[in-house]
Amino acid sequence: MSEFKFEIEEHLIVLSENDKGWKKELTRVSWNGSPAKFDIRQWSPDYSKMGKGVTLTNEEFQKLVDELTK
Repeated sequence: MSEFKFEIEEHLIVLSENDKGWKKELTRVSWNGSPAKFDIRQWSPDYSKMGKGVTLTNEEFQKLVDELTK
């Protein structure tokens, strides 16, 4: 199995934080060296661990924003 790599390129919004310091955030993340995508998921305080999340392309994110602002 190949190594899994990620880099958080931009922290956009902290949506919530629990009592253990895990934050649910909207970020821009590069997965395995690919161009960054919008991402919503929980991150540990040091960003070494993550929970399940949703990754959106620029087009998907724009469509979501457009629909929410109608």
